[in-house]
Amino acid sequence: MSGFPDLATDAVLKQSVPVPEHFQEVKGVDYSKPESRNARASDLIDSMKTMGFQGSSLAKACEIIDEMRTWRGKHISELAEHERKGEFDENGYQKTTIFMGYTSNLISSGLRDTLRFLVQHKMVSAIVASAGGIEEDLIKCLAPTYMGDFALPGKQLRDDGMNRIGNLIVPNDNYCKFEEWIVPVLDKMLEEQEAFAVKNGANALDADVPFWTPSKVIDRLGQEINDESSVLYWAHKNQIPIFCPALTDGSIGDMLFFHTFKASPKQLRIDIVQDIRRINSLSMEASRAGMLILGGGLIKHHICNACLMRNGADYAVYINTGQEFDGSDAGARPDEAVSWGKIKADAKSVKVFADVSLVLPLIVAATFAKE
Repeated sequence: MSGFPDLATDAVLKQSVPVPEHFQEVKGVDYSKPESRNARASDLIDSMKTMGFQGSSLAKACEIIDEMRTWRGKHISELAEHERKGEFDENGYQKTTIFMGYTSNLISSGLRDTLRFLVQHKMVSAIVASAGGIEEDLIKCLAPTYMGDFALPGKQLRDDGMNRIGNLIVPNDNYCKFEEWIVPVLDKMLEEQEAFAVKNGANALDADVPFWTPSKVIDRLGQEINDESSVLYWAHKNQIPIFCPALTDGSIGDMLFFHTFKASPKQLRIDIVQDIRRINSLSMEASRAGMLILGGGLIKHHICNACLMRNGADYAVYINTGQEFDGSDAGARPDEAVSWGKIKADAKSVKVFADVSLVLPLIVAATFAKE
């Protein structure tokens, strides 16, 4: 090009290599088309595949979830007796064991209703939650959580007996109601534990099968709350185990602490070892294993580590806003878990960098709930 500086021309107008045939053109949702304006959630997300950025990741997450929930293997009649492990559908075909993890803030939010829907309709196989994810579900059966604002000052809220979770407000009275509800339940659980010890001998509580584990405690709480708005209620009804390896890290821990003084010298014993055996066994027996991780931290790693016991999950969908540059597992992408053997090298996986409250309602509408 005559008159153009050669250096600038080479830098700006550098020739491209031929575009590979498998490259897709970037396209988004065209709302000039009537079908886009009236699209179902599944159609809308399908049209986001070539959006780019997190829109494409969201579409990929839905594809993976649909595959993990619809995969079917052999019929139980085709399997030898020792192979009849894992989960089977109503027609007797192998299906994916789906582990779902969520952090407590999601139960505090309105996402509790979406999570309850999945458990109510047996769309997941097992759950891992933080302590807050257990107690906040129960507390909401006793009293509501309210909308607030991220900018409300902590000092004034403390003076008013109000607790802030992001832009949500939980009156402290809610926790008082929780104490009134749970203490009689803990009393009954202790009585049953002591009766078990008397019946089976002084060393019964040191036996291989403990009387209480975190998942058994949570199941009992779901039975006692007897409220159809509760995730725990439906988990108990549908026999979906909820694991909480940090059960004491919350208001439940406070209640257990206070109960040690009330019941002294007797004390509830809760064995975490049997629960790690239980969740790892679920993973090892699974025909295929899928992970739906909502948030990070303990709930994410606990499920990933269970899947390590089977040499990795077959499907993995992470949704959180964590970053990987600090080395924390909370923000790690699925490929890091591949290096540990927690996700199979040929597994289908994706991380959606997003607030779960923004994208999970869309994902559920486009996958689990679309029928």
